[in-house]
Amino acid sequence: MRILEVEDEEKVGRFLSRGLKEESFSVDIAKDGEEGLFLARTNPYDLIVLDVLLPKKDGFQVLRELRAAGWRGRVLMLTARDSVADRVHGLDLGADDYLVKPFAFAEFLARVRALLRRDALESSRFLQVADVVLNFKTRSVTRAGKEITLTPKEFGVLDHLMRHEGEVVTRTDLAEHVWDENFDSFSNVIDVTVYHLREKIDRDFEPPLIHTLRGVGYILKPGGQSLEN
Repeated sequence: MRILEVEDEEKVGRFLSRGLKEESFSVDIAKDGEEGLFLARTNPYDLIVLDVLLPKKDGFQVLRELRAAGWRGRVLMLTARDSVADRVHGLDLGADDYLVKPFAFAEFLARVRALLRRDALESSRFLQVADVVLNFKTRSVTRAGKEITLTPKEFGVLDHLMRHEGEVVTRTDLAEHVWDENFDSFSNVIDVTVYHLREKIDRDFEPPLIHTLRGVGYILKPGGQSLEN
C-alpha cells in the first residue's frame, strides 16, 4: 500500500512516516499543499494523509481540487483545529476521516487501516492464493500451514502479486506501489527482493507460484509449469 503524507511539520512528518514504514507501507512526503497536489496527481496512492494548515495551499483547497479532478482515493485529514465546523467542512469536501492533533500513533494507524479495509480486497483480514495466506492483522505469512518470515518489502511485493493473481506485474508497477518516490529505477533492488521472496515462498514447496517473465515483470500463478522465458 502506498501512502502520501502531506504535512509541513517536519517532526510530525518524520514520526508518522517512520511508523507507517515499520508497518510495511510505502510513504511519500509533501511539505506544502502545492507539492501534495502535484504528487497526488502524478502517482497512484491508496491513501492520502492530509494536514489542514499547510503552506501555499491549505488542506481544504487540496482536497477540493483533488475531488473536483475525479480523484477517488481515501483521505484522512489531520488538524489542530478541533471545531465541529472544521470537521464538517472537511468531510463535506470529501474527506473519509478526520483526526485532531495531538493524537496517539496507535489511533492514527487504526484509522489508516480502517480506511484501507473499505476497499474490496482489504475488507478481509486475510488474502489467500493457493496455499499461501497473508494475515493483515498480524502481518504474517504462511504456506501450507508453515509460517514464513518476510521483510516488509517482501511482504509488500507478495501482497501486490497476490492481489493481481494471474496478471503480469511490471517492475514499474512494483516500484510505484511498494517503494516510494526516492526509488532508484536503475538499481536491481526489485529483482533481488523478488529473488529472496521466491526462495522463501517457492523453494521448499510445490508447485512454484512466482514466475519471472524476462524483460516484462512477474506473475503469481498456481501451476506446476514454469512460465519463465
